[in-house]
Amino acid sequence: MKSTSELTDFYYNELYPDLQELEKERKALRSKVIGVFGFITLITLGIIYMVGEGDGDGDGVFFVGALGFAIAGFAYKLMIKDYTFEFKEKIIRPLIKAIDDNLKYSPTLHIPQHLFTASRLFTKDIDRFSGNDLVRGDIGDVNLSFSDIHAEYETRDSKGKSSWHTIFRGLFIAADFNKHFKGSTVILPDSAEKTFGSLIGGWLQKNNIGRNDLVKMDNPEFEKAFVVYGSDQIEARYILTHSMMKRLLDYKERTQQDIYISFINTKIHLGIYYDKDLFEPTLFTSLLDYKQAISYTQTLQLSIGIVEELKLNEKLWSKV
Repeated sequence: MKSTSELTDFYYNELYPDLQELEKERKALRSKVIGVFGFITLITLGIIYMVGEGDGDGDGVFFVGALGFAIAGFAYKLMIKDYTFEFKEKIIRPLIKAIDDNLKYSPTLHIPQHLFTASRLFTKDIDRFSGNDLVRGDIGDVNLSFSDIHAEYETRDSKGKSSWHTIFRGLFIAADFNKHFKGSTVILPDSAEKTFGSLIGGWLQKNNIGRNDLVKMDNPEFEKAFVVYGSDQIEARYILTHSMMKRLLDYKERTQQDIYISFINTKIHLGIYYDKDLFEPTLFTSLLDYKQAISYTQTLQLSIGIVEELKLNEKLWSKV
């Protein structure tokens, strides 16, 4: 498994000619986007002014503003479509191949909803499910797949107006270790205790509707960061050894994001919450910027690296 620094070296040394060409394209596209956005903004503001001068209709002003915003968003997606395709084919695909030649990359596909639901990481019903950048293949004897995912649910107010809310957005990883778990163990960010304190937070954890029994761990640092639910208390503690808890804490520290993980049947599921698509090319930051290179290579290294870390604990799990 290549380290982040090795992947970053590959990014600069092997892909540099393509990066230079894409950087020229990025700069030209950035100027074009700024010009189009400026034009749309001026037109929108002009129409808003006329609507406001005409009858002062607040709903009309809001509608024009929302329409202008929607048109700008559509125009942006249309303008960066070819640039995004080139970046993924010339940069992301070779990076994935550099990690392991067995991995297959499908930029327009994503992990299916039924696999996401089977993880039991989220209990809210899903009304809209999307994603992209699917990576799948075998790392050793472990079948692995991961992709960006955006799961949402819909609400309507008293007037029937629809609103969409995010259940999960980020990187979702599923790995089949060909090992069997008798029960299900689900590990979630401990937001209740962080928000309400140990007393109220502990009560909310214990009475979390739709979850199995609360499993208390003997690692205070882990208890502050995560909450564990399991259908088999003994197995949950068997899986979450001190070394496993340390690995998950280290992984959370490295990603600086909320982490969700479950052990169910023969699969391990891992969700890392992000507020962006991880493999989309930047438009307003140089592709040659070191921090930008690190963000791409680190995401790939962490995604696949967690599987290798978990494999170290395979001996703890009984075969099917």
